[in-house]
Amino acid sequence: MRHRRDGFKLGRLTQHRWALFRNLLVAFFRHERIATTEAKAKAVRGLAEHLITLAKRENLHARRQVLSMVPDTEVVGRLFDTIAARFADRNGGYTRVIKTGVRRGDAAPMVLLELVDRVEAPPEKGKGKGDKKEKAPRGEAPAAGAKRKKKQKAAAASA
Repeated sequence: MRHRRDGFKLGRLTQHRWALFRNLLVAFFRHERIATTEAKAKAVRGLAEHLITLAKRENLHARRQVLSMVPDTEVVGRLFDTIAARFADRNGGYTRVIKTGVRRGDAAPMVLLELVDRVEAPPEKGKGKGDKKEKAPRGEAPAAGAKRKKKQKAAAASA
């Protein structure tokens, strides 16, 4: 039984654990969604919700308290300006944990930790980086794969 065993140790020393929490919080508030292990997400979820509650106060003392935990002024500004404003009428429950499966290397359970009302950015079309060329099947040269596709399309059109 785990009576009076408080908090998540995560198999780390105290300083390493708090550094991990700070890094996770900075990434979480910057991107509003992070993929991490289930244990880390559960450990950092309470801290994230507490920092959002502090940010809703919008005073100097709350800002300094958040800065002691999140050492990135840009992220703290975003937390106070946009994120806290979105949750002004909500009394908690700012985050959600979505299970995504297991990590391939060690089978650790992976999750998405995200803000509840995260604004979904639509995928932009026409970007050079996101466009992918069609790959040829394994064992075939790229030109042969393209020729085969053209032949299949021509056969389908004539049929």
